[in-house]
Amino acid sequence: MAVFDLLGRKWNMRILWELRTGPQTFRTLQENCDNMSPSVLNNRIKQLADARLLATSPTGYQLTELGNTLMTTLDPLRAWASVWEKQL
Repeated sequence: MAVFDLLGRKWNMRILWELRTGPQTFRTLQENCDNMSPSVLNNRIKQLADARLLATSPTGYQLTELGNTLMTTLDPLRAWASVWEKQL
């Protein structure tokens, strides 16, 4: 249940989704997340870093190995969502 609580918090999945392709600076991540407020982004980054899903790198924020495995684990759900979308 803890992972559903963490991922269900507003913006957390979006941040992870945006970082799936590689590191991003704070500003880029903010822009890619519909210009969410800096305080909210800072809070969400802290939550995800505490959960060891993202980390700071010289080029910005990036998924950790654990974060990458989470995104891989969610791939079947993404594929299911694509099929579902077509049926809607």
